[in-house]
Amino acid sequence: EKSEVSGVMANADIKPKSIHRAKKWSDEVENLYRFQQAGYRDEIEYKQVKQVDMVEYWPETGFVKKLQRRNNTFYYYNKQRECEDKEVHKVKVYVY
Repeated sequence: EKSEVSGVMANADIKPKSIHRAKKWSDEVENLYRFQQAGYRDEIEYKQVKQVDMVEYWPETGFVKKLQRRNNTFYYYNKQRECEDKEVHKVKVYVY
């Protein structure tokens, strides 16, 4: 299960209903961490801003592989976990 974000959702301007901080690390938190490092809330906002249908993931781990920042520079991420335990509480989890 790569992403619940369909192409339709990416076109609409969807705003989160609520937000909370991550308590413990998970695959979802890892990917949110990567989007937020690159300057986006999450995959939904990334697709809206960049007008892309696909995000590149590592096939082995399902983690985000690379993202384009708003200034068009690229962020490249490792195959393995990057979000350390001490960073987990900084990750914002958005609920739509």
